[in-house]
Amino acid sequence: MMGIYEEIMNFVRSFWICLLYIFLCGCGHSDSSGSSSTFPSSLAPEPSSKYKVALVLKTFSNPFFVDIEKGARRAEQELGIELIVKTAGQETAIEQQIQIVQGLIEQKVNAIVIAPGDSRRLIPVLKEADKAGIAIINIDNQLDPHVLHNYGMNAVPFISVDNERASFAAVKSVIEKIDKPTQVAIIEGLPGAENARMRMIGAVRAFNSNPVIQIVAKETAHWKIDEAHKVAKHIFEKYPAVQVIFCANDMMALGAIKYISDSGRKNVQVIGYDALDDAKAAIRAGQMRMTVDQQSAVQGYQGVVLAVRALKGEKVPSMLTVETHLVSVDTLK
Repeated sequence: MMGIYEEIMNFVRSFWICLLYIFLCGCGHSDSSGSSSTFPSSLAPEPSSKYKVALVLKTFSNPFFVDIEKGARRAEQELGIELIVKTAGQETAIEQQIQIVQGLIEQKVNAIVIAPGDSRRLIPVLKEADKAGIAIINIDNQLDPHVLHNYGMNAVPFISVDNERASFAAVKSVIEKIDKPTQVAIIEGLPGAENARMRMIGAVRAFNSNPVIQIVAKETAHWKIDEAHKVAKHIFEKYPAVQVIFCANDMMALGAIKYISDSGRKNVQVIGYDALDDAKAAIRAGQMRMTVDQQSAVQGYQGVVLAVRALKGEKVPSMLTVETHLVSVDTLK
């Protein structure tokens, strides 16, 4: 009997040892990805991914914004992020820019670097982006600080130039030696754009610094070359004695130059803003007197750099001012 009893006990011990062995082996098994099957997959670390930074511009019909993208692409390569570039069809297409931002919110980008077409109308949709946790960097044209405050948004980091100072310097350098009564005109940028307003203020201040100068016309051409041609025609038909005309960007200056050339007018000094290649060519040809280089590529580069710094939790400046340079026939030699 004892022999039978011992055999039964040995069998039971062996059975439980086998079960224990099978259990331990099962618990120690790892799948092909290297994560233990005893932990929920949701606790496994997610693979690292690139920051998705969106660059929202007004248009590519103006080479100024093409240069901004070039600077942003340089930052993309240096920082190893993914840059998504979106642009409206023209500088006045504010609703299209709003739709672009809405789409980027849905795409869940990490940051938006934006050159807004309007300083106020983009703020509500940017508020939505801010609520979604998207970092926002403002370049070129400043968002209205008061409207930002009214929407409960903190100040948005802004990168641009001192537009008032630059336009003042450009106009002042052209008119400072004028000593006879002279009529002048201003072709403004897009109403509602802060950079357009500041350039106009700087130009007016410079013209008014010379007591023999009279500003006879201030009209907008909405940044557009074709519209500037029409505006120039209207101005010169009404004030044929105008001898100096300041245009708030080079595209409008080129439109004004085209009308001046077509109409056979002589000795009209045109001042532009942006230092586009075509504007530099016009300066060399004696058709334009002065323009302003606001280093657009630097603005694009710094916009992406600040966006990445913000995403990393670093403190970024509320404003970064890029240096401007006056461009004339002397500087182009």
